[in-house]
Amino acid sequence: MLLHIPGLFSREEVRRIREALEQTEWADGKITAGFQSAKAKHNLQLPEGHPLAQEIGAAMIERLWKTPLFMSAALPHKVFPPLVNCYTGGGSFDFHIDNAVRQPKGSPERVRTDLSATLFFSDPEDYEGGELVIQDTYGVQQVKLPAGDMVLYPGTSLHKVNAVTRGARYASFFWTQSLVREDSQRTLLFEMDNAIQQLTRDVPDHPSLIQLTGTYHNLLRRWAEV
Repeated sequence: MLLHIPGLFSREEVRRIREALEQTEWADGKITAGFQSAKAKHNLQLPEGHPLAQEIGAAMIERLWKTPLFMSAALPHKVFPPLVNCYTGGGSFDFHIDNAVRQPKGSPERVRTDLSATLFFSDPEDYEGGELVIQDTYGVQQVKLPAGDMVLYPGTSLHKVNAVTRGARYASFFWTQSLVREDSQRTLLFEMDNAIQQLTRDVPDHPSLIQLTGTYHNLLRRWAEV
């Protein structure tokens, strides 16, 4: 499932974040790449533990936990602290699949990367190229969202970032370990949750709502790993 989550940050918040990113120092993006990915990765990144990256990451996680669409779709158990990158001057990241397990620097905690996410801090008109290209069950999807919007997709997906040929593409990316490992099961639960919410708005007193909600939770109980 590939999901667009709009407006995670407001325009004013994005403006302040981007101004801070434009004034900071960057490192080679290969610092967090695996052996194979490092061969394909050509971008800039804030190191793990960088104060600005930590500030942005903390704000993102706080916002995510208050975003019903993310909570319903991801069913999050653990979130890897968000990282921040920049593509400019021809920077790109060729096709790859993210490492299955990530360990934050200086932490014993490990996160299984069931879901990948990118939050855009640059608007599409600010740069040329830079599309996030994702191969999923519906074919190849190209994603280039407004600043403040986020895309969520399975960590098992083959994906790349096209070369940025003009301007700069600022973004944050992170991984989520879900309570439900399988994408097909998460998708079913997400669709069922959406249906329950729609019925609650349209026919709040319908007796089938209790049965449908119970079925949702029984499926989640069957599939959840805690």
